Amino acid sequence: MAIATVLVATPFAIRIIKGSWPPWSAIRLAFLGGILFAADIAAWATGVVLSGATNPTLLANTAPLWVGLGTLIFFRKRLGSGFWIGTVIALLGAGLVLGLERDGQTIGLLLGLLAAVFYAGYFLVTQLAREKLDSLNYFWLAAMSSAAVLLVFSWGLGQPLTGYPPSTYLTFVAMAVITQILGYFSIIFALGHLPASIVAPFLLGQPVITAILAGFLLGEAFSSSQILGGLAVLAGVLVVVRSQGGAA
Repeated sequence: MAIATVLVATPFAIRIIKGSWPPWSAIRLAFLGGILFAADIAAWATGVVLSGATNPTLLANTAPLWVGLGTLIFFRKRLGSGFWIGTVIALLGAGLVLGLERDGQTIGLLLGLLAAVFYAGYFLVTQLAREKLDSLNYFWLAAMSSAAVLLVFSWGLGQPLTGYPPSTYLTFVAMAVITQILGYFSIIFALGHLPASIVAPFLLGQPVITAILAGFLLGEAFSSSQILGGLAVLAGVLVVVRSQGGAA
């Protein structure tokens, strides 16, 4: 997160110099979004360490359900049965792709579920903030606050920030560019044009893309459950988009 913040700092500064400083109400929302995202990352990563990647990741992918509830409670927007049906179908598909196991450790599972709640909060706050901020301004402000919160987490847990081999630092840079700047900038841009209740279910396609990349890059074979799960994820997303009046 810190590397992504540094890499985007110059474009952000140029945008501010040419334009005007965003209103403080929007800045506060961006900071809140960054804090929620940092909490999501911390909870999910810790859950993976404690219980393995599968179950915490699956539970983290329940975020669309919490986004739906948040939309219902905070935005007073009624969501039709199609949203809930499509989300459940997509979640079941994500479970098949991830290879759901039933013997995960309780703490790791709870952290995965907690990560989903924080991630949903991030989506809802981002949707609100994007009404006042463009994608670049929101990304930089949120990334900066995320980096600060994660730094505090790292210090509090006694995690070292130095002493890693060069390949690890190159991985950090790759994650900053690919995952944070390209990936989450795309999400932020989308939330400026579409409601969170539509954007969030699309991210359930992550396990599908992971399985495809693992097949090409790592030589992992697709199981029948993974293929069926991938189709279920796509079908669920289609149902959600149709229910929200979006174009397929």
